[in-house]
Amino acid sequence: MSLPSLLERLRLPVIGAPMFIISNPKLVITQCTSGIVGSFPALNARPAELLDEWLHEVTEALVAWDRDHPDRPAAPYAVNQIVHRSNDRFEHDMEVCAKWKVPIVITSLGARVELNEAVHSWGGITLHDVIDDRFARKAVEKGADGVIAVAAGAGGHAGRWSPFALLQEIRMWFEGPLILSGAIANGGSILAARAAGADLAYVGSPFIATEEANAPDAYKQAVVASGAADIVYSDLFTGVHGNYLRSSIVNAGLDPDKLAAGSLETMKFGSDASAKAKAWRDIWGSGQGIGILDQVRPAAEYIDLLAEQYATAKARICAS
Repeated sequence: MSLPSLLERLRLPVIGAPMFIISNPKLVITQCTSGIVGSFPALNARPAELLDEWLHEVTEALVAWDRDHPDRPAAPYAVNQIVHRSNDRFEHDMEVCAKWKVPIVITSLGARVELNEAVHSWGGITLHDVIDDRFARKAVEKGADGVIAVAAGAGGHAGRWSPFALLQEIRMWFEGPLILSGAIANGGSILAARAAGADLAYVGSPFIATEEANAPDAYKQAVVASGAADIVYSDLFTGVHGNYLRSSIVNAGLDPDKLAAGSLETMKFGSDASAKAKAWRDIWGSGQGIGILDQVRPAAEYIDLLAEQYATAKARICAS
């Protein structure tokens, strides 16, 4: 799948970011049938055997949608693979992705030549998360088709660079698919990402506050009630710097202003990722863009709102 063929199937130039625990088939199907790329982490399917069932469910639903809506086919979906060496499910999950010929594979925390070659062998494309230009170059050298620039303010594991700095440096040498992540929550921000040099915007945290998201009601309401000032950046919980809701840190009995430094030794993924799962279940991840959210709503309704805002922003710019 090429970038032009991908964009042809999109109502909006948006990828719904894969969120640990939160993203599930119901949310992904709604995102895809509403015209944006939906995605989920392979590790969300637990036990490992559930991944095959999830991909079956998503594939069948999108095939049925296309059959019933030939005038507006569904967008493709993506699966996120954690490439870190501690992910002991990696080989199993890649075999399942190969079985279903997953159209887009998003890779995080490591880049592997053999993964890119495998995805290309079944006609898919790969996009790799990066937080700076150095990692972007490594990903492309190892065969990634596109780069997801995870800038400051993004939910979950996030970088420190301004989105402008990150996009500008990568665009100086890379002409392939470039996606921007970081506090993008309305249609105007999507248009701004395009204007700054990105092909697509990566939208995650706002989808926590949707009916389909696999999150407790308290988490959804906390996202709606919070803003950028309520986000804490720390590496304590998983060993990698990420953005979290201040209220959830307080509820866990910790002082968000006096968090200890984390360690790469705490990174643990795969079938024994109990510590990481607990961190994301009890300490709630979120990006800085949530301040404009006013309610929990169906995902399709939120995407409709994004489309309306995007069109309004585009008309305003074109008229100026």
